[in-house]
This record gives sequence, structure tokens and C-alpha cells, in this order.
Amino acid sequence: MKNRMHRPIVLLFALSALPCAGHARELPLWEAGAGVAAIDFPDYRGSDERHAYVLPVPYVVYRGEFLKVDREKVRGLFFKNDKAELDISLSGSVPVKSADNRARQGMPDLYPTLEIGPSLNLFLLHSEPRKLYLDLRLPVRPVIDTRAKYIGHVFQPQLNLDVRDLGGNAGWNLGLAAGPIFADQRYHQHFYGVDPAYATAARPAYTARGGYAGSQFITALSKRFPGYWVGGFVKWDTLRGAVVEDSPLLKSKQNFTAGFAVSWIFAESKTRVQEER
Repeated sequence: MKNRMHRPIVLLFALSALPCAGHARELPLWEAGAGVAAIDFPDYRGSDERHAYVLPVPYVVYRGEFLKVDREKVRGLFFKNDKAELDISLSGSVPVKSADNRARQGMPDLYPTLEIGPSLNLFLLHSEPRKLYLDLRLPVRPVIDTRAKYIGHVFQPQLNLDVRDLGGNAGWNLGLAAGPIFADQRYHQHFYGVDPAYATAARPAYTARGGYAGSQFITALSKRFPGYWVGGFVKWDTLRGAVVEDSPLLKSKQNFTAGFAVSWIFAESKTRVQEER
């Protein structure tokens, strides 16, 4: 498996934690550019081994009436009113070559996964004068790998707080998100199960259960400057109390991920639209 070919795609999922910069004003209908990102993350949630990459990433923003695409998410595809919206949630995981991971040596490689599904987002607080936005996001994402193999389902409710023009500094945005993760038995078996054929004295056979998969906390900061965008994030995962806590493949009960990106905007639409939350 050519792991390196899949890393830019997975990096985009990681960078989706970064909120978009800006305050209410007229903006181009679309923007396009490219940039570079650096990210350091564990091989999988619960792994005690990690890798760091520096990779090119695209920058694409579209602010249509019904379809909105930015660095945060694809939104407004189904419906939106002043209390809620239904949009698309994306996530994924990186490839793991088992020969390069001590816990998984001798086991099949893990292919990159794509998580995509609907998310109902409830607007709990939208305070325009103070530029505070508190949402409850309720995404349910089916998971497939790059072989189009179905892996399972993930449910990841999150409280999401966006603070715009942080501390009175125009354009600086702070994003905070926190919540539990739940996954079905099939998903957990894919990442944490050990079939009898791959059991060893140090790695006994293990059948995973579905249920609570730990919690996740994300902090992100970004700013849109004239001609370029910068952003960074830190994510903390805890698997304490997870139903897979006793898996022989779970080597660390907490993980940190950090990333930074800068993108240059090379082209933009002459058509202007009013920015929306």
C-alpha cells in the first residue's frame, strides 16, 4: 500500500478542525489557492507511536446560496433556519503500515478511512454583537476505507464554541470543541480487535465491543489576512473508560495531535456575497 499517496487527503480531515476566519462583511463568492501544512499525530487513537508530516494542501472556499464549502465543513446542503441546520460531517484516519507499528506487527495494514455523514447542528447561542457562537453538533458518520470496504459507524456529539475577532483583534477566530465519541462493534473491531490468527504471547486474541470510545477536545486559532490564511490547532483524545480500553492494541489512553497550516489565495470571484455564520 502506498501510504504516502493518501496522506494529503487525510490531512484535510485533520485540518477540518480549524474554523474559518472572518467577520460579517462582503466576501468573494469563491476563493482558490494552495498552501502547506505540518501535522503531528498518533498512528491511530490509542497508539503510542506517531508520525509528523509536512505536506501541500489546497485552499477552496465557496459561499453559494445553498452550498457553502470552507476549511471548516461543507454546510447548508439540506436545510438551515435560525435554530438549526443539517449539513455534512467529514472525518477520517491515516494509513498504518503494520510493519512500522510495534503493536500491530504481523497484522494486516490499516487502510485510510473516510467518515462522511449527516450532522444536525443546533444553534444554542448566536450573539452577534459579542461574536460568540455556541452550537451542539450531532454527526453520524458511516466509515469506509480506500478499498470501499464498510468499516462501521461513528456518532460524535460535540459542543462547539466559535469566538470571532478574539479580544477585539479583527479577523482572529478561536474555536473550541469537546464531546464524547461512540462507535459500533464493527468499527472497534477494525482498529482494536485481534483475530486468533494474529494472536501472540504479548498480544492475545481480542474481540471488541461497540459503545463509548473516549472523548475529544479541540482548540483552534486562525486568521484570514489579505491574500493568505493561517491557522493551527491542538487536539487531545482520551480513551479512559472506553469499551476498548482493555484491547492489547490500545497502548496509550491519551493522545495529542497538533497542526499548523498557511495558504495563499491565488484567485477569487469578482462576485461578492454577504458572509453568513
